[in-house]
Amino acid sequence: MSEALSTRRLVTRLLLVVVGMFGFGFALVPIYDVMCQAFGINGKTAGAYEAGLQTSDESRQVRVQFLATNAADMVWEFRAEADELVVHPGASTQMLFVAYNPTDKPMTAQAIPSVAPSKAAAFFHKTECFCFTQQVLQPGERIEMPVRFIVDRALPADVKHLTLAYTLFDITASKPPVAQAGQ
Repeated sequence: MSEALSTRRLVTRLLLVVVGMFGFGFALVPIYDVMCQAFGINGKTAGAYEAGLQTSDESRQVRVQFLATNAADMVWEFRAEADELVVHPGASTQMLFVAYNPTDKPMTAQAIPSVAPSKAAAFFHKTECFCFTQQVLQPGERIEMPVRFIVDRALPADVKHLTLAYTLFDITASKPPVAQAGQ
């Protein structure tokens, strides 16, 4: 076999690998979504909700648990005002989360939500959430951040417990905060 033929086969195989890797990159998003659904992780909440169209279902109760955690490099104190609430599907409910910046510098944070079990995430509607915006806290500042939500009346009957979890990330390096006047 000639050296030119051997080189051509090698280049062809390498090009096929590159094309395959490129295609796999596009396939990662649907694969990730399927894996998250199969294992019940990274549940995303449902979109807009027409609150006026439904009334609450007083005959049914759903327990909503709240978790607040910090990413590895986040130093803020972060917690929910309560560990859980019992809600009626269709009723508008509010929970307060509290954040405190114990450092001597302004910091910016972003909260990433997750709902479990994943099959219930489509029935969990946030009408107001601190996770929609980045939070800037000055040194020693404490803030109460509301989450207003509605558990849809169409939530499957076998789901009696939901978990709303937030992970707080320090994004100060990518979005430096502006210090308040006098500091």
